[in-house]
Amino acid sequence: MNLRRPAALALTCAAALLALTGCGSKGAATAASAPAPTTTAVSAPMSSTPAAVTADEHANHTTLKVAAGATVSVQLHGTYWSAVSSSAGDVLASVGAPTTAPSPSCRPGGGCGTVTTSFTARTAGTAHLTASRTACGEALNCAPDQRSYDVTVEVTG
Repeated sequence: MNLRRPAALALTCAAALLALTGCGSKGAATAASAPAPTTTAVSAPMSSTPAAVTADEHANHTTLKVAAGATVSVQLHGTYWSAVSSSAGDVLASVGAPTTAPSPSCRPGGGCGTVTTSFTARTAGTAHLTASRTACGEALNCAPDQRSYDVTVEVTG
């Protein structure tokens, strides 16, 4: 009996299954569809170090729950975004200046890269992290649903 044949058949079936399911990935959302509001709870690991959370465009219109002392960073892709600001500096305070990192392979005016702003959760309360943009590329205006970024952060004791 040839033992290589069942193994080859199993590998072929596994490859076909992965190809059909797309490795569990979801299809890309269209620009016109707005994500449903969600809440993400982030808890600190069992150590004395507070949690660090990074949010990007996928977190737009969601709520993050973090503990006081946690660091919340927002990294938006595209250098046309304004720096992210906090609606309540006493709850979520900015840490240093925002950083812009252009992509080395981007043509001038392409807006490729990231804008990152970090915050420290200081005390219990709620703050909104917001940013805006009007351009989504060189000479390309953003659609109305792509112009603003707003994440609610709930800080617990």
